[in-house]
Parts: sequence; structure tokens; C-alpha cells
Amino acid sequence: MRKPILAGNWKMNKTRDEIIHFSLFVTNRIPDSVECIVCAPYIYLRDLVKRSPDHLHVGAQNMHEKDFGAYTGEISPLMLKDTGVEYVILGHSERREYFNETDEKINLKIKKALELDLKPILCVGEKLDVREAGKTNELLESQITKDFEGVVIDDPKNIIIAYEPIWAIGTGKSADADTAEAACGFIRKVLEKIYSKDISEQIRILYGGSVSLSNIEELMKKPDIDGGLVGGASLEPESFVQLCQKAI
Repeated sequence: MRKPILAGNWKMNKTRDEIIHFSLFVTNRIPDSVECIVCAPYIYLRDLVKRSPDHLHVGAQNMHEKDFGAYTGEISPLMLKDTGVEYVILGHSERREYFNETDEKINLKIKKALELDLKPILCVGEKLDVREAGKTNELLESQITKDFEGVVIDDPKNIIIAYEPIWAIGTGKSADADTAEAACGFIRKVLEKIYSKDISEQIRILYGGSVSLSNIEELMKKPDIDGGLVGGASLEPESFVQLCQKAI
């Protein structure tokens, strides 16, 4: 059995006081049967690691692929390790679109994250025009194949993939459970083609895209969906706790 995951992506939100309140609120409220993760802005990661309960895991929202160097404004994986975080989101659609991140760059980041025992949460997904053209699977296979090129997976449980249809991120629109399951199931087949059935069955695949209290339970009933990558609904501690409880 793959352990369920509920990962919150806070994006560029929250103050330090709000984060401390969040940590205190979720203590003793989130289930340890679900891997509950919050991915916060860089400057708050150390506060979260120090103040969060043991079963609330902390992740970053991005990282550079180099250990150090003249890359003004960037954060290295060694810096992330120093804060004590376990996870890092890579390849989010906003990074791909706004910061021109390519699959080749994301591939380097995945390799570096695994080298340093950081667990990558790789985001893949299509825009609306791609879905309407019937090319969703073609795009997903291209992204995953390029992102995992030459990546050696020693422990599949340390790899997480989030299917995020870009047309459903922050729009209030959500892929229905059957549509999300079809995409996640296809991703698992691509992983089987690249690696093996055993590895593909161990890698956890999340759905992201306007995940909320109204749809999380239906999504979690699907065999290839192992959890959710949640944006806005993860910002308030009350709704985050409820989402974690419903993700069992």
C-alpha cells in the first residue's frame, strides 16, 4: 500500500506570525496515517522545521540545480538541506511558464535533489489547448521521459509526481475524479515503461488543481491517485487539517 499524501503549496503567501499560528494549530490534529506536507517560502522554512510537529513534513517550492555559485537570488539544495526540509517541489507550471524552466533544467534538479536525499515532488500537466487537442497523454509522456532521463531511482517511495492540469490551477475548475484518474494512471504506465512495474507501483502520484474539501474524498477513492497537491485550500490551518483527515 502506498501511503497517502496531502501536500500544501503555499506559493508566495503568509507571514512569519501566520506560519507560527499554523504550526501550533495543526499540532495533534493531523493524522499520522497521511503524509502531511507544507511547502513554504524559503525564508520561513527553518521556522517551520523547528516548530512543526514530527508528522508535519516541510518542503521547499523550488531550488537551483547547483550546490553553490554566482547565481544571485537563487537557493541551493545544500541551503535547503541545512534548513532541515525533506521535500522540494520541482517543475511547477508557474516555474515552467513564468521563469522559463525547461524539462532539461528540471531533470538536473531532480538528479541533484536525489543525490542530496531531498525528495522531489515533480509537477507535470497540460494547458487547456493541449487537452482540447487530445494531446494530454503525449505531453505527459514527453515531460516525464525528459524529466527522468538518466535518473536512477534507488527508493521509489522518495519520488512523488503531481499531475496538475494547468487549466485547473487556481481557477476554481477541477478535473473530475475520472479525468484525474485517467491521467494519473497513464503517468504510472509511462513510469513502468521507463523503469519497471514494481517501481511504478511504488511511486506516489498526486492530483493538483483546485483540490478542496468538496472533492478530496472522491479523488482519493481512485486507485492511481495517492493524494493531493493543494494550493489555496492549504493556506488556512483549519481546512488543511480537514483535508489531511479526508485524505486517509
